[in-house]
This record gives sequence, C-alpha cells and structure tokens, in this order.
Amino acid sequence: MKKIIYILAAFFFFSCTDLDEDVYDKLPKEDFGYTIEQLNAIVGPAYNSLKGVMSYDLSWGMSSITADAMIAPTRLGGDWWDGGMYMEQTMHTWDARSYTVENLWNRTMEGLTTVNSIYTIVDESELLTPELKARYLGELRGLRAFWYYQLIDYFGNVPLVTDYKDTNLPSITKRAEVYKFIVDELNEILPALRADVSDESYGKFTKGAAHMLLAKMYLNAEEWIGTPNWQGVIDQCDEIMKLDYVIEPEWKVNFAVHNEVSREIILPICFNATDGGNSIHLFTLHYLDPVTLGFKGGMWNGICAVPDFVKAFDDADKRKEATFLIGPMIDPATGLVQITTANRPLIHTVDLNIIPGTEKQDAAGNLTGWGEVHQEDGARIKKWEFEKGMANTDMENDVAIFRLADVYLMKAEALTRLARSGEGLSLVNEIRQRAFGGFDHNLTALTLNDIYNERRFELAYEFTERQDMIRFGTYLNPKFMKPKPTDSYRKLMPIPFTAWQKNNNLTQNQGYPGF
Repeated sequence: MKKIIYILAAFFFFSCTDLDEDVYDKLPKEDFGYTIEQLNAIVGPAYNSLKGVMSYDLSWGMSSITADAMIAPTRLGGDWWDGGMYMEQTMHTWDARSYTVENLWNRTMEGLTTVNSIYTIVDESELLTPELKARYLGELRGLRAFWYYQLIDYFGNVPLVTDYKDTNLPSITKRAEVYKFIVDELNEILPALRADVSDESYGKFTKGAAHMLLAKMYLNAEEWIGTPNWQGVIDQCDEIMKLDYVIEPEWKVNFAVHNEVSREIILPICFNATDGGNSIHLFTLHYLDPVTLGFKGGMWNGICAVPDFVKAFDDADKRKEATFLIGPMIDPATGLVQITTANRPLIHTVDLNIIPGTEKQDAAGNLTGWGEVHQEDGARIKKWEFEKGMANTDMENDVAIFRLADVYLMKAEALTRLARSGEGLSLVNEIRQRAFGGFDHNLTALTLNDIYNERRFELAYEFTERQDMIRFGTYLNPKFMKPKPTDSYRKLMPIPFTAWQKNNNLTQNQGYPGF
C-alpha cells in the first residue's frame, strides 16, 4: 500500500485539541514536494486560514466594533438584533457564553491548528532540500506566530500547542510566556525567509512580515508583559524600511479591486471571487445600494461607521470620502433617490437615530439606550473598492493585515514616547501629505494625540483600533452607545465556556466568573 501525504484543504476545528479533520485531497508520498507548485498547494491552506480573521464577528469586526469605529446597529423590525450579540460588542458586556467570543476563539484556534498540521507534513518530508524545507517551515512558523499574536491580544493567557500529534489536553500558558515564544520564533526564522518585495513574494510570510509582527509585539509590550520596548519598535521598523516597500503615491491603490500590485502591503489576506472572497460589501451595504453602485448581490444591511468617528475626519482629508459611503443612493435608470421597503428615501446618514419605543433590554432585563434605527441610517464602509459589474460574488480585493503606512506611524509613536518626537514628524507628515494632496495640512510639531488620530484616519478598519485604544488609554472610556466606563479586566476576552467544556484544564481570565 502506498504511504499517503494528506493535503488539508479545509479545517473545522473548535479547539486546539479537537483534531477531527476533513481531507479533501491527497498525494502519494513519492510524488510529494518535487515542484514549487506542489509545495504551494500543500502550504496554501495555511495561508487560506488567514481568512479566519475577516468578518464582523471575528478579529476584523471585533477590533473595530469593541473600539469606536464600527457598529452593527439593530435595524427597524429587529434585523441584526440576534439576541443582543452586537450590542454586547459595543457595550463591552460580553461573557464566556457570548457567540462573538466563542466564534473568535474557535476560528483563531482553527487557523492555528491548520498551520500546525501542515507544519507536520512539511517537517516530516524527506524529499525537500534543506534550504526549501527551512524556508517553508519558516513561513509556517511565522503564520503560527501570527495566530498566537491574535490569541494573546484578545485572550491573553492561552494554551501553547505546537505539536499537531500531541493529543494531550493542554493547560493555559501565561501571556508573558506566549509572548516570549512568539518573539523567539520570529527571530529564529528571519534568516530563512525571503526578503524580496515582488509578485513572487506577495502573499507570503516574508522577512517584512516577520519584522512587522515583531514591531507589533514590541509596540504592545507594555500592555502585554508590563515592560515597554519602544526602541525595539524603532529597530524593527527600520529593518522594514530597508526593504523595497513603498508608500504608494495613490492611497486607493491599497484597496483597489486588484490591489495585489501595491508595494505598500506587507502581509495580505488574498481573496478572489470564487473561493471565499472578501465579503465586506455584504456586511455593510443596504439591499439596494448595488443598484446605485453598479453591481448585483444580496446585501445584508449591517455594519456601519460610528457617527463620532466619521465626524472626527477633516473634510479636506481625501480618506474620508474614500472610506465612507454617505448620502443619497440614486437609481441610474430613473435619476431618482431609491426608496426602501419602509417607504423611506435611501439616504445614508452619518448619524444613527434610535427610533423611540424600540429600546432593548440587556441580559439582566434592564432597559438600555440601544434601540432600532432605520434601514438607511449610518455611513457604510467603502474603503475597499466595489467592482462595477460584480454579479452575486464576493470581492476580489485583498485585505492588508500589515502595510507600510502603519510602520511609519509605529516608528513615529515609539520615537515620541521616547521624547524624540521631532524625528517622527516627517514620517507622520508623509502620510498626511498623501491624504490631503499636499503640504497645507502638515503638522509643525508632533504629540501622541496627533499620532493616535492619524492612526485612526489612516488605518480605519485595518485591525488596529482596539489595540490602539488600549495602548493609548481610551478603550475603557464611555463612547457612542456605551455610556459607562468599562472595567479594566475587559481589555481581555473571557475564555469561552464551550472551550472549557472540551478541555477543563483551561482556566478563566481574571475578572470573569470561573468555570
């Protein structure tokens, strides 16, 4: 009988110790790994797992909804109420049984397990050259480090599992130990990773991605392990800036339909229309918006921008118009404003106005300020270009997890925190010059508040808001639709109850009720 190497094309794991798998393809061992194409086919699902961050109820949405940039309001008639799960995200009232917490944990663990399983396949191959094996294992270790970066960001203390074949139920590892593991992994794999910034390296875990992830670790070190490392941030940013990445002259290139041409993107989630693509248009647009925008599809009329966030943008900032869909949606066939099923004009407002009498109760039965809004309310997210002519498909636009503009702003922040703001001023102004189309809005001095706001405007909906608010000390403050301060323990999510049911070696994060 032939020995078989399995290529795992899809995974549905619900904890790092639930190792059931669906096998979708396989190669005889003697045919494995002879070509780059075969290797890419085997490693591909590990990269495909990055799609597990892209939803309003996964890392992408949790970053913005729990912060102050995005909201999923309940629509007239109860759409998007779903038992109050999105109200929980905004009001910071989640618990260990909340769907969004459970879903975030599951999908993150699924991504981690995917990478660990493929790592085992490549590691056990006897056919790869040492150089190729080192490179591919380095990429996989980098992806694994990314998933642990996600886990310690949201959950803090998590199981540390690197052996796919180990079926023992793991215990919780302290956040500081996982932090050290991530940093050590990234430093160890750097020599084996490719450094080029090219079509061939696009979508791969490269030296640039490793330096970027290290910079993120150091950027949040004070919060995550209690010891700041601002010089580490500067050093890693400098390493990235030595590579061939560029600040694209046209900001929109980073979000275009075919944004794979961008040399500003450092680590993308690669999407296409036929294999589980970018679904931001489904999440945010009204059912009738595609008529105005020139494509077809069944929209969900869900997430939109927090009004205060939209209003914080300078009207002269080109990013404002490029990020938000606001105003009347005209039917090109008639030249008239479209009318919703509630017989109201489809005019997207910045403000969200609660309809009197629709206020909801929280889990304890207390009346809240959360209520229903009209279908058309809310600025919709259009940062990623909507392709005219789409016909009931997902979007082709890749989504950058990391890009060079963030590097400039991270370095400027670290310099400013070290009382060297003058050195960071030109970095922030280069980002502002692109945004405003000239020098008229350049800053003459730099403060942490300037950097905080520039990060909000430049990196809106790019996985940064929650981290930034925690780091700058604003996450716990009252905000739109959250009138009360948040207890500090909620800077971490609880370990889900369902995860503990499968592995009672897990212990709950401090502040949340124990299991």
